[in-house]
Amino acid sequence: MNIKGIHHIAIIAGDYERSKRFYTEVLGFTIIKETFRKERNSYKLDLAINGLYAIELFSFPNNRERASYPESKGLRHLAFAVDNLAMAVSELMAHGVEVQSIRTDEITNKQYCFFYDPNGQPLELYEI
Repeated sequence: MNIKGIHHIAIIAGDYERSKRFYTEVLGFTIIKETFRKERNSYKLDLAINGLYAIELFSFPNNRERASYPESKGLRHLAFAVDNLAMAVSELMAHGVEVQSIRTDEITNKQYCFFYDPNGQPLELYEI
């Protein structure tokens, strides 16, 4: 099979414009391309992190809420690597994003914390 890596992560937005602002203005991802698919009444927004294609943000008119509590099978969260966790947390908070307390990974001894995107998708910052 020879898998080379992860190509992208797809996220379905509840409020597309709010999610677009969050991923571009708060997290700082770059828009590669935005496409409106008339037949689906749906947007597809391709986003890059540090110039690498990484996230597809979709809008669908009849989506369902994410099942998180109790945790269900499937994707648990997305983790983004940062050099300085405290600085990244400060930036999120300056944008009004609620961030959980910083924790230390007992296996790697690295610091991390969780927060949520506007759709309730759990996100993690992990200091490298």
